[in-house]
Amino acid sequence: MTTPDPREELLEHIPSMRAFALSLTRNSATADDMVQDTLVKAWTNIDKFEAGTNMRAWLFTILRNTYYSSRRKLNREVADIDGVISLNLAEKPAHDGRLNLMDFKQAFDQLPDEQREALTLVGAQGFAYEDAAEMCGVAVGTIKSRVNRARNRLTELMSLDADDAIELTDQATQAVVASNGAGAF
Repeated sequence: MTTPDPREELLEHIPSMRAFALSLTRNSATADDMVQDTLVKAWTNIDKFEAGTNMRAWLFTILRNTYYSSRRKLNREVADIDGVISLNLAEKPAHDGRLNLMDFKQAFDQLPDEQREALTLVGAQGFAYEDAAEMCGVAVGTIKSRVNRARNRLTELMSLDADDAIELTDQATQAVVASNGAGAF
C-alpha cells in the first residue's frame, strides 16, 4: 500500500486558509497573497510534513508565521509616498568622479608650466600667495595672475561655467583630492 502524496491535500484547505488570512489582514488582496506564499512554502517544504499529522494545522502555522513575519517587516519599513526619503538616498554613480578627475587632469596638463606650478602651490598645496611667490622667485601679483589665468583656462578647457563645480562622487577620488588639499581649485 502506497501513501498518498500530501501535495494532493493542499487544495482542500485553500478556502479555510483564505478565510483565516482574511481575518488576519482584513484585506482580500493581501490575504490572497499570503495564501499563495503559504502554498509555495508548503509545496517547497513538503518533505518536512509528517505523514499522518494534521495538514490543516501545519498550513495554518505556516500562514500565521508568514503573517507575523510580514508585520515585523512592515514595522521596519518607512512609508515614502511622495518619494522625499528615497530622493535623499539616491547616489551618483562612483565613476562620475573618476571621469571628472580624468577630464581635470587632461585639462591641467594643457596649462603652461608656470600656471600649473602656481595653481598647484596655491590651490592644491594651500600655500599663501606670498609664500608661493617667494618659492617661485616672482612678485605676489605674478602668482595671483598665474593662478587666475590657470583657473580661467581650466574652466574653458573643461567647458564649465563660472558657477559649475567639479563633482567628485567616488570615495577614491575624494580621498586623493582631499589628501592633496585640491579642493581650492
